This record gives sequence, structure tokens and C-alpha cells, in this order.
Amino acid sequence: MIELFPHGFEEHDDAHGVELAAYTDASGEERLWHAFGAVQAQDVEDGWEDRWRRFHRPARIGRLWVGPPWEEPDADAIAVVIDPGRAFGTGGHPTTILCLQHLLELESASLLDVGCGSGVIAIAAAKLGFAPVVAVDHDPVAVETSRRNAEANGVEIDALLVDAAHAELPRADVAVLNVALDPVVAIGPTLDAGYLITSGYLEMHEPALAGYRHQARKTVGGWAADLFARAE
Repeated sequence: MIELFPHGFEEHDDAHGVELAAYTDASGEERLWHAFGAVQAQDVEDGWEDRWRRFHRPARIGRLWVGPPWEEPDADAIAVVIDPGRAFGTGGHPTTILCLQHLLELESASLLDVGCGSGVIAIAAAKLGFAPVVAVDHDPVAVETSRRNAEANGVEIDALLVDAAHAELPRADVAVLNVALDPVVAIGPTLDAGYLITSGYLEMHEPALAGYRHQARKTVGGWAADLFARAE
């Protein structure tokens, strides 16, 4: 879908799986048929060009307000304004919220964000006083989006194009690994951090990471995020 519609598409979860929807014309519908074999099409009302924005809603996490630039931040919050760029979120996903909840309970220190996406966690950390902040991702679009969002928020992060599965990453007092279960299990034990926040998996999953002790867990809507401490 990203290749077919690089400027964006909608994603909806339901009981039967995930529905992907694109706003296009007859030629785009034909491309969908070739790619997926079966599609459903219906006419849409005027204003469809901006409808995708409804998917990106702001979230309030303690002192933090995280949302897109077309929404107004809460006056009493630390605003983290995130332009989703191409196929990234603005911080409203449960796993991001859970990671930020853990982060708010830690002392500000150096931070490593592995799989940074649009830079939500790295930028929020910088706004909370964490420094230095290093954000890595294997996707060049993610790295560029993170850099652009950091500049728009007036914070400094070091966003790097790195394949975390095959590279030695810098040490940090706090590392965040909000990706998926398999890379959490594979990459987590290789990180050198005092504290490690992991997410991107469901509540039924309970990863055990060599070299780390489990400290705390937060859950919402069936998703989970865990806090680990480096074992002595």
C-alpha cells in the first residue's frame, strides 16, 4: 500500500482483521486489483482529500500533549507536535502512549530510541529534558521524518539510519524499543542501557530479556509495555 499510495491511506482494525482504504480514481482501483486480487470501491463525498486527518488524533499523557499540527495543544501541557509524514503515526497508538507513561516515571538522562518512526518518543524525551537523545531506524523515511519533526519542535536529537538488528548501538541510560515482539526479544538483550522500555506487542506476550530484570508493566486495550532494569 505504501508503494501504491505513498502520500497516504487509511488503516482500520475490525473483528476480521485490518482494512486498508485509499482515495483514488479508476486507475488507482485497477492498481489495487492487480496488487490484491479483490477490492471494494465506493464513491466518497467532497472533502475526501483531508479525511485522512481524522485518523490522527491527539493524546494527553500526563504532562505531555502529543498530536498533529492541525490540532491545538492543551495550554497546560508540554506539546509534542508530530507531522506523521508518509505512513507514520502521531503518537496516539496505545504502545506509544504506554512507553511515554513509563518514560514520565524515570529521571531525565541519556536516551536511545530504537525504531523511532516519526520521532514521537525521542522528541518527547528531549522535551522532558533527556539528553543526549539518539533515535535510530532502518527506514530512511523514518529518519528524515524524525529529523523534520525534531526541528519543528525546537529540540535536538541525533536521528540515524541504522539497522539495529545488525549494528552495535550506543550505550544509554534509558533505551526504548517500541517495535514488535520478535525484534524486542532479538535486539533487547544486545542493548546496553540502565533501563529498557519495550512495547509493540499484545498483553498476552511477556518477553524475558537476558541481562535485564523486569520492573513494571502497563497495559491498555490489550497492548502492553514493560520496563526492565539492567541486572547487576
